[in-house]
Order: sequence, then C-alpha cells, then structure tokens
Amino acid sequence: MANAGIKRRKFIQGTSLLLGSAGLSAISSMVQNENIRDPEPPFLGEEIMLWDDDSKNNGSHEKYRPKIRLYYPSLKHNRYENRKFPIVLICPGGGYHVQAHHEGQPFAQLFAMHGIVGAVLTYRVSPDPYPSAYADACRAMRLLKANAAKYQLDSEKVAIMGFSAGGHLASTVATQPDLYQEPEDDLIDKHTARPDRVILGYPVISFSEYAHEGSVKAQLGDTPEPSMREQLSNHKHLTADAPPAFLFHAADDKGVPVQNSMMYASACLEHDVPVELHVFPKGGHGMGMALDNPSLSIWSQNLMNWLGDWKLG
Repeated sequence: MANAGIKRRKFIQGTSLLLGSAGLSAISSMVQNENIRDPEPPFLGEEIMLWDDDSKNNGSHEKYRPKIRLYYPSLKHNRYENRKFPIVLICPGGGYHVQAHHEGQPFAQLFAMHGIVGAVLTYRVSPDPYPSAYADACRAMRLLKANAAKYQLDSEKVAIMGFSAGGHLASTVATQPDLYQEPEDDLIDKHTARPDRVILGYPVISFSEYAHEGSVKAQLGDTPEPSMREQLSNHKHLTADAPPAFLFHAADDKGVPVQNSMMYASACLEHDVPVELHVFPKGGHGMGMALDNPSLSIWSQNLMNWLGDWKLG
C-alpha cells in the first residue's frame, strides 16, 4: 500500500495548545519541581492518518477517523539534534463509545516535557465493533516503528498507555499483539505491534469477571459469545513475553472495579513480568492527572520515576 496511508500536517512550533481540565502551566510547574531541565512547552509535530482516504477502516465517525498526533519536546536545544526519542502511544478511555480529551493530550505534553514523544491515538468506537479499535492500535504501533527514523524515534522504546476502555485496548495489544491481522495493514510482516512497556490507568482488563459491560457491549454486541469474552479478558492471555507494566487504580472505582488492575498485576507476577501497581483508597473513575488532588496526583510522578531511564538526561 503506497506510502502506508500516511498524511502529514506541519504545525507551528510554540503554538498555544489547550489542555482542557489540566492546564499547561500546572504541568510546567510539575516538571520544574522535578528539576527537569526542559520546561519549554512541547509542540505538535505530526498528524498521521492510519489508513488511506478510501479505506473502510476510517470508520463510522468522521471525528474518530483513526490517526496519531505526535507531541515533541521543545527543539530549541542543541542536545536534541541527534536524539532518538522514546515514545508513548496514548489510548484515551470512553467505554469504546467516545474518547476522553483529558486522558490524551495532557499526558502527551507531560511526556514531551520529560524528553519523551507523546502520541495520542484516535481509534474507532461504537458502532464500529471489535476488531476495529484493536486494528487501529496495532497499525499505529507498527507505523511508529516503521517510520522511527523519519520521526526521530527510538524503535526499541515504544510504549502503549491506556485509560479505562483505552486500557483494555492497550492491554490487548500488549498481551495479544497478533490476535487479529487486518488485511489492509501492509506492515504486519515487518513490525510487531508488541510494545516495550505498557501503562494502564484504571483499565478495563476483563470481559468476564468484574467486566465493564458497556465496553463489552460496544465491542461484542448485545449477546457476546462466551468465547470472545474469554479471549478479550487480557489477564488470561498474559505470558512471559508481555512487556513490563505500570498500573494505577482507585479502590473505590465504581465504574471499573479495581480487581481489573489486580488481576493483571497478579498475572504479571505469575509469569515473572516486571510490574508496578499503585492502588489509591479514593479517587473514583476517570481521574486523569488528578492535579487538583495532591493525594492522587502523585501517581503521575510515580509513573515518570518508572520511566526514569527513558526520560531526558
């Protein structure tokens, strides 16, 4: 497939970017408090369409046409000229019905301020069922690896991150990177979709016990086959080949029970996969960065510590 369907658009460096509930000044303050030497605002460098303009894989919603947006560290410093950046592909949550802005762009910019490229994935949602979103996420991972040199990326440091239903998507790719092969994806035989690390925020992990039924319905319909519930219960398919994992969750989460994260962490321990799990007593569901709650906002600092060897040196 010629040019792999990539459509690029350049943006002006230093453009002011809206962060929704998480302000750029708050993130800059966080970065400065951690003595990171690059508090410069990041910039939006590329927008990559995952599929050709006439592809059936562009989905039912124009708003959710599959694509990636890359957020780079400020390039005002000479030390970046020959640097290959680690990258985190971010899958916002939304029950496979919508995608939450506060779980996308703010985190991409936070990563960029630490010298890591943040990439926000837009993936297909209901009424587009499984394997639509999964195919989009796998395609995004392969495109980033295939074009690492073009985008100044380190192809051996590609992580995936997901929140809520986006956490289900990320964990499916992390544990089952070859579950479905999209015929239009010409990179399947060239690059694996497996990430080098996985980051999961209050994730949907199970489609069986402790399931979030809204996500199940959006992916598998009103009467899902029991075999597919099992197949998409990702803790049951984790092996020793799974990437190191970082998870956080609130114990009082009524939307997605904390047992989802605990089951994933337990599977990691069973297979000797490095894992870090943080469970907070209170916080509910969908907290994002939780910048207005000091007892919760520490989680993002814990995450950046976990990514320590990937951060700007």
